[in-house]
Amino acid sequence: SLSSRADMITKFKIFIQAVSRHWLGKSGVVITNAAFFTLIFLELLRILGILSNSYSGLVTYMTLPAFFVFGLLLIPLGWWRLKKDSGLDNAELMKREFDPDFIKAKSLGSNLTMTITVLTFINIIFFGTISARMLHFMDKPVFCGTACHVMEPEWTTYQASPHAHVACVSCHVGEGVGALIDSKINGLYQVLSVSLNLYEKPIPTPVHQLRPARETCEKCHWPEKFYGMRLKTITHFQNDSINSPKYTTLALKVGAAESKPGSGIHWHISRGHEVIYKSLGDKRESMAWAEVHYANGEIRRFENINFSDEATDDDFEIRTMDCVDCHNRATHIYEKMENAIDLRMAQELIPNQLPYIKNVAMASLSNGYPDKAQGIEAVKKYVNSVYRRDYPQLAIAHAADIDKAAEAISSIYQRNIFPAMEIGWDAYKSHIGHQYDDAGCFRCHNEDMQDGEGNPINYDCTLCHSILAWDEDAPFAYVNEPDSAKANFAMHSYLKAEFIKSTPGI
Repeated sequence: SLSSRADMITKFKIFIQAVSRHWLGKSGVVITNAAFFTLIFLELLRILGILSNSYSGLVTYMTLPAFFVFGLLLIPLGWWRLKKDSGLDNAELMKREFDPDFIKAKSLGSNLTMTITVLTFINIIFFGTISARMLHFMDKPVFCGTACHVMEPEWTTYQASPHAHVACVSCHVGEGVGALIDSKINGLYQVLSVSLNLYEKPIPTPVHQLRPARETCEKCHWPEKFYGMRLKTITHFQNDSINSPKYTTLALKVGAAESKPGSGIHWHISRGHEVIYKSLGDKRESMAWAEVHYANGEIRRFENINFSDEATDDDFEIRTMDCVDCHNRATHIYEKMENAIDLRMAQELIPNQLPYIKNVAMASLSNGYPDKAQGIEAVKKYVNSVYRRDYPQLAIAHAADIDKAAEAISSIYQRNIFPAMEIGWDAYKSHIGHQYDDAGCFRCHNEDMQDGEGNPINYDCTLCHSILAWDEDAPFAYVNEPDSAKANFAMHSYLKAEFIKSTPGI
């Protein structure tokens, strides 16, 4: 009823007036109410879509609640100071500040007790709602990627990744209350590191706080789902004047649940066994030994014969192999320079008819630039200047193609290079395949990893893929009949036979 509402408002005013006698209490009331109403206003703007960036969210869900709590703490502090200054105890002070009817005991408690109870309940509801909204906001990728400048490289690569529509927390946090608490504690440490400039540049990997892959990756991917072969053709352009294309085609042996033991790429994480390894340092690149633990209890161990015994056990990490040991750049993918250029040329984003464009692109991207914006413009300027200087007539006739190439090449720089975070080419190596000598498959699959009888881990090229072309003029060169007059006759014959053997029924 109107009278009961008016009575409640009156009680609220009486209470506020009493706790505001001291300037600390008055300051607390002002700060609390200002934070409360400002937060409500900003939240309405966010719901309406007027505010959307992460910084406004930080103010709404973190800064203003902090001021709200600070104001609440000032109110009892002001009462305590008022009591100390007056020399009265609580009972005497309440008699002085409140009407006798307001503090008179009743069946459900005094009006003072009821007022404090109602305000406490409102605060609990308010904080519960804001906490839920805060967690929802902090779970969004845009918060993870843009709330802190340190995350610019991760945000840029995330948006261009196969997992661009998967929330960051799905992999970096996982499910459950324990995972949520751990992530927030780690987040507080990260905020402190950024605030005090304690973080490393570039941010070190691997991320050791990640949940096990079977709690994250295998929500969508699982070994029983992998099957058959996957054809992949890679176009590599030469550094000659016409940018001649060469083709490498692989039939990737993905592996399947019904595959024979020891076959296929995903054999490493199949259910019938475990692969455990010990690596020097925390990069997971230099292997001391690797073991295969079979379901029947058998263990086969391979040790690095070049491994030094000088390092102590503290220098090692023992780990059970899972998805991220190979797919270490599943989302935040940084490209190799040449691969990135080849890809844009294959997609015709970089016009192939421009003479020596592959060389020009390599040269423009190899230069170091202290600032990202400066680097992007310098790459464009370099490409244009080369053709104006060396091919003036072509520069006029094909100005649009040169501009298109310059834009595509500068986008490679923008996508992969971050001087502020000291991220250059090959700062983050991928362990998929064997693009690097000290990364990928060859970490374990090499002649130095041997068992007790001196047998190395298999490192045959055809273990994980059949090769249908290797830097050839045609994408499926080795499917054709081998030419005995060519120098690669023996290799061609072997690879064709291996492919036929690996794919029965063709």
